[in-house]
Amino acid sequence: MTPMLTIAIKAARNAGDIIQQASDNISKLTINIKTKNDYVTEVDQIAEREIINVIRTSYPEHAILAEETGKQAGNDYIWIIDPLDGTTNFLHGFPMYAISIALQHKNKLVLAVVYDPVRDELFTAERGGGAMLNNRKIRVTQPNSLKGTLLGTGFPFKSKQNLDAYLGMFSALVGDTAGIRRAGAAALDLAYVAAGRLDGFWEIGLQPWDMAAGILLIQEAGGVSTDFSFKDHYLSSGNLISASPKIHQAMYKAIEPHVTDNLK
Repeated sequence: MTPMLTIAIKAARNAGDIIQQASDNISKLTINIKTKNDYVTEVDQIAEREIINVIRTSYPEHAILAEETGKQAGNDYIWIIDPLDGTTNFLHGFPMYAISIALQHKNKLVLAVVYDPVRDELFTAERGGGAMLNNRKIRVTQPNSLKGTLLGTGFPFKSKQNLDAYLGMFSALVGDTAGIRRAGAAALDLAYVAAGRLDGFWEIGLQPWDMAAGILLIQEAGGVSTDFSFKDHYLSSGNLISASPKIHQAMYKAIEPHVTDNLK
């Protein structure tokens, strides 16, 4: 384990402690609306400050891209942080939320941590070093077709602009699978793909902090990720398909006819 991964794990666990302590008093939290159907609480902000403080203590020269505080300038290393992915779930006591921390160096993802404080599950990856769940190696599943697969997704809930395109994708995929799940925390969904709990995942309109760590986890677990144009521009486009190579191809084939010009 490299020093950078050790720091990321410490930051994630510290944030997890803050979030779980707050989960006992959700009714007392201050809740603000950032945009339609997008909430932020004081817990998001406190957890993010803790993550940044831990990172800054060891790496003060590194840049930061965090959900609540935005971008902070630095060198070629950029920490991409979501202090609480699944805030709406957290506010409802629905136990699917996580802390997501990724490190990017010269436009390459090099480190990933997704921590589920409810289950005390720690997903980690370093470029070239494989993906782990609580120090056990994990791999994506390798089905030959969509038949019998379990997929994850996220609804375009913030805007109806892409709803028709999304429903077309959903309809094209659902008939061949054993089911499609929408749990409401993309970072955790992607970690589940890496761990073989889901066979694939797709979503429209994600932010970099929602998916950066999960993408590296999947890559290091033997999977692939692209945008809807079969390219690696997912962090800028926000559109993502992730799975093992064969299932990714099958998902892309089903999704592609429903991709509108604004999603390319």
